[in-house]
Amino acid sequence: METHATTKGQIVIPAKLRKKYGITGGTRIIITDAEGEIVLHPLTRQYLKSLRGSLKGSGALKVLIEERRKDTGRGK
Repeated sequence: METHATTKGQIVIPAKLRKKYGITGGTRIIITDAEGEIVLHPLTRQYLKSLRGSLKGSGALKVLIEERRKDTGRGK
């Protein structure tokens, strides 16, 4: 599929892809630069559900708790 950018940098996501990924008016989309590619991640319920458990065992909870302690001044 091919699309074009407007002078303001806006692009049109083809209807077939919008339907496939559940993108509707107002859907938030994360844009990342992945080694020469622009990647779009729609923040839909389906996408957010797919992230569940992705940080399990990574130690992210300990990091979060430590950061919150620092933010509140109790971690001194």
